[in-house]
Amino acid sequence: MLCQSCGKNSATVHVTQIINGEKKEVYLCESCALEKGEIGFPLEGKFPLHQLFSGLMGFFPQGGGGAPRKGFSGGLQCGTCGLTHAQFGQIGRFGCSRCYEAFGETLTPLLRRLHGNTKHMGKVPHRAGADVKIKREIENLRQELQKRVAEEAFEEAAKIRDEIYRLEGSGQQKGGETLEQ
Repeated sequence: MLCQSCGKNSATVHVTQIINGEKKEVYLCESCALEKGEIGFPLEGKFPLHQLFSGLMGFFPQGGGGAPRKGFSGGLQCGTCGLTHAQFGQIGRFGCSRCYEAFGETLTPLLRRLHGNTKHMGKVPHRAGADVKIKREIENLRQELQKRVAEEAFEEAAKIRDEIYRLEGSGQQKGGETLEQ
């Protein structure tokens, strides 16, 4: 598809705008999209993303730059690649797969601040979806079961318990193991 602005180059950018409830779609080439300000970050250069990440981790005081906070987990270091926790906070990425284990205790609060949760709550791929959906449903039913027991609604609680047993039985994996919590 050709760019709808210049009509010369191949369109690589799809822009969707909704203005007053009316949807407008435009297909642009990269140069026209840059020219119209449809791609790129207006704060780029003025506010590097690694500073945002460092601020979320608590490396720098509120209000911007300055020296890293003292007493922060600067002693943590990955035994495999040698990356320190302070370096991780400054560059915003790990050096190797072992960093997840080395900095594990600090990741949970960080993920909670970044994503609002420490569990994936989004869509589930179709290929692996059945097992994940069953696990989620069992987890939700267990919460509902605890709620019903607290309310002393024992008949409803028994029905929920039976449904959990049924789902755990249907969620058998190869080898006869049931899904783990």
